[in-house]
Amino acid sequence: MADAKVIPFGEEPRSKRRAKRTGPARTTRAKAPLAPVPAQREEELQTAAAAAGQAERTAATGDGAGEGGGWERKVAHGLNFLRRRITGDYEVDDFGYDQELTDQVMMSLLRPFKEKYFRVEVKGIENIPEKGAALIVANHSGTLPVDGLMLQAAVHDHHPAGRNVRMLAADLVFMLPVVNELSRKLGHTLACAEDAQRLLERGEVVGVMPEGFKGIGKPFSERYKLQRFGRGGFVQTALSAGAPIVPCSIVGAEEIYPMLGNSRTMARLLGIPYFPLTPAFPWLGPLGLVPLPTKWTIQFGEPIPTDDYPPEAADDPMLMFNLTDQVRETIQHTLYKLLVQRRSVFF
Repeated sequence: MADAKVIPFGEEPRSKRRAKRTGPARTTRAKAPLAPVPAQREEELQTAAAAAGQAERTAATGDGAGEGGGWERKVAHGLNFLRRRITGDYEVDDFGYDQELTDQVMMSLLRPFKEKYFRVEVKGIENIPEKGAALIVANHSGTLPVDGLMLQAAVHDHHPAGRNVRMLAADLVFMLPVVNELSRKLGHTLACAEDAQRLLERGEVVGVMPEGFKGIGKPFSERYKLQRFGRGGFVQTALSAGAPIVPCSIVGAEEIYPMLGNSRTMARLLGIPYFPLTPAFPWLGPLGLVPLPTKWTIQFGEPIPTDDYPPEAADDPMLMFNLTDQVRETIQHTLYKLLVQRRSVFF
C-alpha cells in the first residue's frame, strides 16, 4: 500500500481542493429527517419540549432560587439542546462547523484533559485579537495531534471573547471515519490556502502547524527542534488576507508519547506516514495509547502585522521567506526559554 499523501500547504491544485471540500455552499440549518415521525416519538419530543419550557419558566420566575435555580436552568438548557439535536434545529457553516455542539459538548470533553490531566498553563492570550482575523502558527509534536486540540481548547476557554480556532488539518484526518465528522464539527478544515483565506476573510482565528507530519512524527531524540516550515504558504495566505500572524509555542506535548522508533513496514501496510514505537505502544496494546500526564505550557507571542504590506507582497518570495524564518525563529526561541523555566516534565 502506498504511503499516505501529505498536502503541502498552499500547493494543491484548486480544482482538486474543491472536490475534497464537503458540505453545502453556505451556512445552512440542518434539516429534520424526511421520514414521518412515529406518533410515540412525536409525543416524546413534545414532552421534552414542554419539560424544557416549564423548567425555563420556573427558573425565570425565581421558584427555583439559589442552588436549585441553577440546576433548573441547567436542566432546561440540556433539554432544549437535546430537542434541537433530535429535530435537526441547529446550524452548521459551509465547512461543517457546529458551534453549539463544539461549545457545549466537544469543549466539555476536552476541558478535563486541559485542566486536570495536562494542567495546561496559558500565556500571552491577549496577543490574539478580540475580533477580526488572525493566523496562529504553532509547533507540532507528540506522535498524535493532541496539541492541536489543546490549543483550540485553550483559546476557547481563556480568551476574553471565547474565540474558536479553526484548525487546518492534513487530508489523512478527513479520510478516517468518525474522526472526519468530529473534526468538521469542531471547525477543522483541509490545510490548503484557499480554505484558510476564506476563513481569514470572514474574520476567523485560523490555526496552522506548518511542520505537519515531519513535526508530529519526529523521534524523541529530536524533541523541541523545529522541522522545516514548508515553502511559506501560511505567510502568503496571511499577507493576502491582511491578517496578523501570532506565533505559538507549545511545551509538554513532545513527551506524551515518546517516539523511540518507527516501523516503516507497518506504516506502508496501513497507508500512514509513520507507525510509532514508544515505551508502551504497541507492546501494551490499547493501554499503550494512554498519553503520559505531562505538564504543558502554551504561550502566544506578539502578533506580526501583515496589513502594512502592499497587495503584491503576497507574490514576493523573498518577503515570504523572511517572514517564515522570523516566525520559526520566534517559536524556537520561545520553546528554549520555556524549557529552561520549567521545573519538571510532569510538574
